[in-house]
Amino acid sequence: MPNIFARLDDVSLLYGDKVILRNCTLDIVSGAITCIIGLSGAGKSTILRLLDGLRKPDAGHVYIHDQDICHTHEDKLNEIRRKISLSFQFAALLDSLSVGDNVALPLREHSRIADAEIRKMVVDALDSVGLAHTFDNLPSELSGGMLKRAGFARAIVTRPELILYDEPTTGLDPIVTHLITDIIVRLRKKLNGTAVVISHDLQSIYMMADYVAMLFEGAIIAYGTVEEIKKSMNPIVQQFLQGSEVGPIPI
Repeated sequence: MPNIFARLDDVSLLYGDKVILRNCTLDIVSGAITCIIGLSGAGKSTILRLLDGLRKPDAGHVYIHDQDICHTHEDKLNEIRRKISLSFQFAALLDSLSVGDNVALPLREHSRIADAEIRKMVVDALDSVGLAHTFDNLPSELSGGMLKRAGFARAIVTRPELILYDEPTTGLDPIVTHLITDIIVRLRKKLNGTAVVISHDLQSIYMMADYVAMLFEGAIIAYGTVEEIKKSMNPIVQQFLQGSEVGPIPI
């Protein structure tokens, strides 16, 4: 049995009267890349926020290393969250700061590391995503793909155990998408860590995923390796993978 880094256990969550997750259970395997697929608005990004402790479920439990973060003292929760980084869909860099200062923010806010060491760590993080030359640039001087990579550098600079990627290839051309996908794989190896990726890009998922989970109507309806998901007999999964208008998914 693989080691489990994180687990959603029978989680339900509502936004007002709208059910986002209902009795949702999902294991995140340590040292693996787990990709979550599903329709737009299905609640995939909500799962990332539950894993990061930014949201609490209305029912059920969220475990990080067997620690139930839904019923954890704030100090302990903050300690756990320091092991987790969230890479936002649109990078979320501060326009007024250089790329280097943006990447340095988590270190300056949550550690007492000397400036010289912070600079070294930032340069290493930027180099890991091929952006060492952009240290003094402003975010406005970077392309969309470079902004995504700078966001990755900020996510890894603290050397987290778990990185959560929210739609990392959205809006990118096929060449940059391939580059971003390759970087996610390389960063997981560099950190010897665990990653969860939300994506609609099936080719990217097939390249990087160790495990794939499909979220539909608030629950995980299929889970397995890429090959297992491709061979799934579930008609909802097959309709989604084929992008077909014909099938049980309401259009």
